[in-house]
Amino acid sequence: MILVTHWVEPEVRARLAAGGTVEANATRETWPRAEVERRAARASAMMAFMPDVVDEAFLVAAPGLRMIACALKGFDNFDVAACTRRGVWVSIVPDLLTEPTAELAVGLAIGLGRNVREGDALVRGGGFAGWRPVLYGAGLSGATVGLVGHGAVGRAVERRLGGFGCAAVLHHDPASAQSLPLAALLARSDFVLCCAPLGPATRHLIGAAALAALKPAALLVNVGRGSVVDERAVLAALDAGRLGGYAADVFEFEDWVLRDRPRDILPALRRHPRTLWTPHLGSAVASVRRAIAERSADNILDWSAGHAPRDAVNEVPHAA
Repeated sequence: MILVTHWVEPEVRARLAAGGTVEANATRETWPRAEVERRAARASAMMAFMPDVVDEAFLVAAPGLRMIACALKGFDNFDVAACTRRGVWVSIVPDLLTEPTAELAVGLAIGLGRNVREGDALVRGGGFAGWRPVLYGAGLSGATVGLVGHGAVGRAVERRLGGFGCAAVLHHDPASAQSLPLAALLARSDFVLCCAPLGPATRHLIGAAALAALKPAALLVNVGRGSVVDERAVLAALDAGRLGGYAADVFEFEDWVLRDRPRDILPALRRHPRTLWTPHLGSAVASVRRAIAERSADNILDWSAGHAPRDAVNEVPHAA
């Protein structure tokens, strides 16, 4: 049986049926972990999504599982080493999320800099009586933009910034010794866009020390992983006036693999007037999400046909 833990289009379910019986979440709500484990106990393959966590305990509860196709790019919620030990393939979707996430990063930077949230509230609240010299903000034209993380998403953001007339686009990549040192980037940047993945070296990379090194009134945007940024430190920097604003599409509480993660966004941060939020919309373009699900289905069909999944991140002896 092939288990699909979150809603996908009927056409994707039909595509999967070529590889076996499909049991799919027919709602747009996330199943609790206990429910996923109960259903996975009978599954040989699973299409998994961002809220899912696969660790040793999950694999014990699903002894027949041999294939996990992750409909995502950042797979830190999945214990690949444990899967490999137990003979379970893991695949991801490596590139379809890049372009829409980069697009949203630029949108958040513009929205934060140009006071879009405040302007919308002014109009909706009936307080707009025609042009007034209010809500002056910051634009990308003539600005120095620093990219923290220069992988696929960071490079895609840089390509998009090419049309905005930025004075300079700098980059620091924690995985590269050749990139600009983080402190130098922070000191020079008017906008800092965080595109880095989560790992031991990047958790709270943007913390109190980094925020203290920022150019005064700089604007920070996070589309990488929530825990790359220390949200408590961001709140303190906003309250102290050291940080000009913070926009994010990702949050610390989402990083399920971290046992000591916060369980929610800090209320004072969520309400702060110098913030702009989107609810993990990086890849939330209808055509993109369908393509991601289709690519995940193809990885399962590769496995069911006796082949290595095309986007596998591990290697195990095949047993369909």
